[in-house]
Amino acid sequence: MKNLVLVHGAWHGPWCWQPLVPELAGRGWNVSAVDLPSTAGDPAAGMYADARAVEAHLAAIDGPVTLVAHSYGGVPATEAAAPNVRALVYLAAHVLKAGESLVSPLGGPWFPPETEFVPGADPLTALYHDVPADRAREAVAHLRPQSAKAFTEELTREAWRDTPSALIVCDDDRAMPEPIVKRAVAEGLTDIVRHLPGSHSPFLARPAELAGLLDDVVAALP
Repeated sequence: MKNLVLVHGAWHGPWCWQPLVPELAGRGWNVSAVDLPSTAGDPAAGMYADARAVEAHLAAIDGPVTLVAHSYGGVPATEAAAPNVRALVYLAAHVLKAGESLVSPLGGPWFPPETEFVPGADPLTALYHDVPADRAREAVAHLRPQSAKAFTEELTREAWRDTPSALIVCDDDRAMPEPIVKRAVAEGLTDIVRHLPGSHSPFLARPAELAGLLDDVVAALP
């Protein structure tokens, strides 16, 4: 079996991958998902705690792994990618450099220093605008508090430098800051870039199409 590990983004949990998992399994992937501590309601759990969760998950897998990280999940995935990670796929995700946090390329936090949990934009507009209505409402009901600490802790390494990596850009993404995406593409921070129609949440909006693209991307990586 081919091992594929999914790392969710801010405010989410492993539940968000449910429509995608059977599509990947049907393509021969052995799929598992990390549950990031920074979305569990603990303001003390930051990016480093999330990276440790990713590391522990990867350590329990025998054989090479494709690591797929969505949105904020790209940050702890970059920090934690282990030697058994054969490919790193950033799905509408932050591709950052060592010394950067999620907020630093944006000029710093947009929330006060004492903030424990980051307020999010309207998810139906920002995250799920092309997701079927029933599925979008269900996703909103499952969203969890996101620790602010996760957005301010800085990377100490750049896994994309020595791991074959790809960026999937969602062409109607209303959540990912455009300067982050443009920099990653312009500076070639990943080996390849691919595009997918639609919103920030293709695992809910078009899971079959995303599964096929992930297959293609992994096959194209060096």
